[in-house]
Amino acid sequence: QVQLVESGGGLVQAGGSLRLSCAASGSIRRINNMGWYRQAPGKQRELVAAITKGGSTNYADSVKGRFTISRDNAKNTVYLQMNGLKPEDTAVYYCIADLLRWGAMNEYESWGQGTQVTVSS
Repeated sequence: QVQLVESGGGLVQAGGSLRLSCAASGSIRRINNMGWYRQAPGKQRELVAAITKGGSTNYADSVKGRFTISRDNAKNTVYLQMNGLKPEDTAVYYCIADLLRWGAMNEYESWGQGTQVTVSS
């Protein structure tokens, strides 16, 4: 059993900051890529940022220069530092991890339950 638990969402004024965390736990042998997606009401889920095990990152154009993704491999945790938040950043944010469980042959994508981020104007 593997679980991804997010924390750090909330309500913030435009221009403010939030830091999301996502900790993976359970029978995990290895985690490769980790990332954050978001889904706003009436919109499709979109990739916000991703990070490889080695630390290479990529970002959606809409968040470049404002958001920073990082991870702590020893803690199986990924973070998303969000600065300069805008009302259009309002969404449910989900973390994702490509992981291999002990005893399994193949990696699979594990998703968190989501955390709400609301940015007021």
